[in-house]
Amino acid sequence: MKILLLGANGQVGWELRRSLATLGEVIALVRDPKRNLDGLCGDLEDPTGVAATVRAVKPDAVVNAAAYTAVDKAESDAERAAVVNSDAPAALADAVVATGAMLVHYSTDYVFDGSGTSPWRESDTTGPLNVYGATKLAGEQAIQASGCRHLIFRTSWVYAARGSNFAKTMLRLAAERDSLAVIADQFGAPTGAELIADVSAHCLLRAQADPTVDGLYHLAAAGETCWNGYARHVVGYAHGRGVALRAGPDSLDPIATSDYPTPATRPLNSRLDTGTLRTAFRLTLPDWRDGVDRMLAEHLATA
Repeated sequence: MKILLLGANGQVGWELRRSLATLGEVIALVRDPKRNLDGLCGDLEDPTGVAATVRAVKPDAVVNAAAYTAVDKAESDAERAAVVNSDAPAALADAVVATGAMLVHYSTDYVFDGSGTSPWRESDTTGPLNVYGATKLAGEQAIQASGCRHLIFRTSWVYAARGSNFAKTMLRLAAERDSLAVIADQFGAPTGAELIADVSAHCLLRAQADPTVDGLYHLAAAGETCWNGYARHVVGYAHGRGVALRAGPDSLDPIATSDYPTPATRPLNSRLDTGTLRTAFRLTLPDWRDGVDRMLAEHLATA
């Protein structure tokens, strides 16, 4: 299988380099054209260029892990966010149709309005609260409307061992301060990039042999927590392993989202129902703590 991977240096893209390598040849593209082979375009700000790249490479599958993810900045940069999150996926979908390939694409819980307490199902009514969510929803809809073969994975609260993330930030702040205030009324499941990548490879392989599994799926780790609970777990894990911190788990004060205003409105309910994914692909998704603990163990071993 020949796979064209876009966004290869991002959180999920970096892990996809590993997981997709077990399926065949991976042509991994990044935004900077100087770092791509044969002048291929991996910049989603150039929808025409990435579509031309698909037609030139003629892959069996295109995996798009690139996106405009600066949620707050998108509020004042809506046109650019729309090009990357909506126009480029639409162009990719059309190119995939023309070449007979399949498109794997990633979306977000931000397509919902965050109301209620029940985990969101794929069939639930969407209602994004911010520009980022609206552009990601438009990208989903463009792919579906194109008629191309596709797997769209909505996920949430994504983190990776590589680079910065919420957990590392909490550890840094807990080492500097006697107490922290962390939002306690937004709920979801921290989901590791490596889990997303491994599930993606599994599903892509299955879909190559069985087109009936094409479609839209929710992909997140099992269980749920709030940001405050996430932070308490992180700090508690480090504290239990002898890391010197000024703030312990009991020094993380819960606050409301309204106490921490941001340019983009965040959904309070980011829970995702993964039942359809688990049934269709016979998967068991691990509890969110399992992935976070593995990431923390790796981080603390090298810190």
